[in-house]
Amino acid sequence: MIEASRFVDPARRLGFDFWAGVPCSFLTPFINYTIGDSALTYISSANEGDAVAVATGAALGGHRSVAMMQNSGLGNAVSPLTSLNYVLRLPILLIVTLRGEPGKPDEPQHELMGQITPHLLDTMKIPWSWFPDRDEDVDVVLKKAVSHMDTSGTPYALIMKKGMVAPHALAAAKPFGRPIAHASDAGQRQHSQLPSRQAVLESLVARTDLSDTILIASTGFGGRQLYAVDDRENQLYMVGSMGCASSLGLGLSLARPDKKIIVIDGDGALLMRMGNLATVGAYAGENFYHLLLDNGVHESTGGQATVSSMLDFPAMAIASGYREVQSSWGDQAAMTNFLSARSPAMLYVRTRRGVPEGLPRPSVKPSQVARRLMRHLGVSTAWSELE
Repeated sequence: MIEASRFVDPARRLGFDFWAGVPCSFLTPFINYTIGDSALTYISSANEGDAVAVATGAALGGHRSVAMMQNSGLGNAVSPLTSLNYVLRLPILLIVTLRGEPGKPDEPQHELMGQITPHLLDTMKIPWSWFPDRDEDVDVVLKKAVSHMDTSGTPYALIMKKGMVAPHALAAAKPFGRPIAHASDAGQRQHSQLPSRQAVLESLVARTDLSDTILIASTGFGGRQLYAVDDRENQLYMVGSMGCASSLGLGLSLARPDKKIIVIDGDGALLMRMGNLATVGAYAGENFYHLLLDNGVHESTGGQATVSSMLDFPAMAIASGYREVQSSWGDQAAMTNFLSARSPAMLYVRTRRGVPEGLPRPSVKPSQVARRLMRHLGVSTAWSELE
C-alpha cells in the first residue's frame, strides 16, 4: 500500500497535472488528494466516457492527463478510447480499478467485469500494468507508461486492486462557480434542516401499495436505504448500471401500463444519464413517476461533490416534457401530491448527507429480487424462473 502523494507527486514531476474521473471507493484517496491540491486540476465527470474525453481535450492542449474510473464504467469509455484517442493518437493515462477481482469477495454487479477487465483493455489495444503498491515501483511504472504514450500517441492503463492506496481525507469541497437559485430555495435552509433520504423513503413506502406500484431504486445508498425501510416484493434495488434507473423504469412503465412505476434517483446518477429526461418526456405514459433525491455528493464513494448545485433539475424536467414537477423540503403533502400528479411527474427533494449507522445491504441476490418482482407482476417467461 502506498500513500496517494507517493504516486501523484512523481506523476506531477512527469507533467501529469490534469485529472478527471468518476468516483469509486478504491479511487477515493486519489480523488480527495487531487481535489485538495491547488496545483492540480480535477474534473468530476458525469460518466467515464466524459472523463476520457475531457482528459483527452487536455492532452490536445498539451497537458499530460489522467482519467480515473471503476472497471464497471470502462464500458462507458470504450467509444472515446477507440474512436477518439486511437484515431487522433492522443495519449492519456488510465487508472482503472479492479472491482470483482477473481477470488475476492465483491458486489455481484462487478463479477463479470472483474474477470474480463484485462482482456477488454487488450482488445482495445491499450497496454496496461498493475498499479504499483510499493513506493519503489512507482517511477518504473510511470516511466513505462510515459514511454508508451510518447512513442505511440495512445493511452496506457494501470489496473488498481483494492487496498493499494492508503486513505486520504477530503478537504473542504470547492464550489462549482456560483450555485443557481432553485425555485424551492425561498428562505434558504441550513443543511441540518434538510430531510434525510431515509425520511423521504419512509414517506414514500408508507404511501405506496403493493398492488399497484413498483419502486425502482438507483444503485448505491438509495437502494440500500429503501431495503432498510422495508424489503417488499414490489421493489427492485439496482446494482451497478449507474444512471440507468430511469431508463429501466421507463421500459417497465411502457410494458406494464397497469402499474405505477416510481423511480428513486440520485443527483450523481441522473447527471450520468441526463439525456433520458428527454426520452421520458417524449415516451412516458400515465404511470411514470421520478423521485429525485439530491444531496449534492457521491456519498457512497466518500462524499465528493457533484455539480448539482449548478443545475435546476425541476426546470430541466419541465423543459424535457414532464407534465408535473414539484420541489419539496420533504413535507408529507408534497409526497401525496406527487403520487397523484399527471405523469410523467417528478418530485425533486434536496436531502441532507449521511446514512444510518450499520446500513444493511440487501440479503437477497439481485437476480432473486428481479425474479421476485416478475412473479409479483405475474410474468411467466422462459427466463422468469432463472436464478
